[in-house]
Amino acid sequence: MQIPLALYIHFPWCVQKCPYCDFNSHALRDTMPEEQYIQALMADWQQDLKWVGDREISTIFCGGGTPSLFSAYSLSQLLGCIAKSVPLKKDVEITLEANPGTLGKDTLEALRGAGINRLSIGAQSFQADKLRALGRIHGPEAIYEAMQYAKQAGFTRINLDLMHGLPQQTLNDALYDLQQACHTQPTHLSWYQLTLEPNTPFYRTPPPLPAEDDLILIAEKGDAYLSAQGFQRYEISAYSQNQDYCRHNVNYWEYGDYIGIGAGAHGKITLKDGTIVRTAKKKHPKHYLEGAGFMQEEKVVTQKEALFEFMLNALRLQDKVTWRLLEQRSGWQKQAVFAYCDDLVRKGLMEYNADYFYLTTMGKYFTNDAISAFLVE
Repeated sequence: MQIPLALYIHFPWCVQKCPYCDFNSHALRDTMPEEQYIQALMADWQQDLKWVGDREISTIFCGGGTPSLFSAYSLSQLLGCIAKSVPLKKDVEITLEANPGTLGKDTLEALRGAGINRLSIGAQSFQADKLRALGRIHGPEAIYEAMQYAKQAGFTRINLDLMHGLPQQTLNDALYDLQQACHTQPTHLSWYQLTLEPNTPFYRTPPPLPAEDDLILIAEKGDAYLSAQGFQRYEISAYSQNQDYCRHNVNYWEYGDYIGIGAGAHGKITLKDGTIVRTAKKKHPKHYLEGAGFMQEEKVVTQKEALFEFMLNALRLQDKVTWRLLEQRSGWQKQAVFAYCDDLVRKGLMEYNADYFYLTTMGKYFTNDAISAFLVE
């Protein structure tokens, strides 16, 4: 069975940099070099066609940064270039990350016309004071409007990004955000805890965050509320209605392949002989646009690294993982992995049989400990 192949496209600019964000994003200081960047992306794509071979692209994800700062015309030009050079899966999923503060009715209609068929809207919270604390450029009303206009434009697959564990957030605050999100009727929710990442303003000057016991209560009550609203949790922080999973992200978690184009974009490709290659493009937009080649690094993944990377991704999923998937994607045979699992079984963190393995309820509370067991010496 052929390993699925996806495409990730990175758009590195934002209106302003949020204090919690450690992504490769840059606040706009001057006019965004939109046309130059699109031309660079198309050239980058042409150089990476060698990785495609006889495969088709199953999903495309436009992430950032704020991809919705780019015009629908530019996005259509880029997607057209891609579609002309490789086969796309008949039901290809094309996702665009968007800030509610950049989405108007006309913009959304143009994006739908450009071929975008899934939106991921960065709401983060429905409370004005929390949005200000997070450095967001939008207010709650912009989220409601974006959802309304997106549906009018014909989008039937919409994700809302929400965060919990926000500065001075209470349980009621967190549940209010979930209630408002469900009221707008998205088909998918990404609900994840704010973490203080190094090299961010929040890390250098931490805001007052909820206590650990409160964070646990928020997670438990929030999960129960979403379940009651018909949202199925299928990954640590991903929930969907009617199994409307983000297929692009599922491909990551199942250790599928993906090409990454754009400043700082990463890729993972499995060659015909089973060798796994990781790629990274030049990170800073200035260096990426200099035109002296886009690749920063190509690295072969060792067999030991492949096992850890597989588990790092697959153990995020809530369902059982088949040994067949592990053998196909990592190159390991299941008998060689049993020894690493046995200690986790003894600790009550994992169960496995001849067909599949999975983390227990306790194991999901100690996911990092379980994953670290596969750091092969």
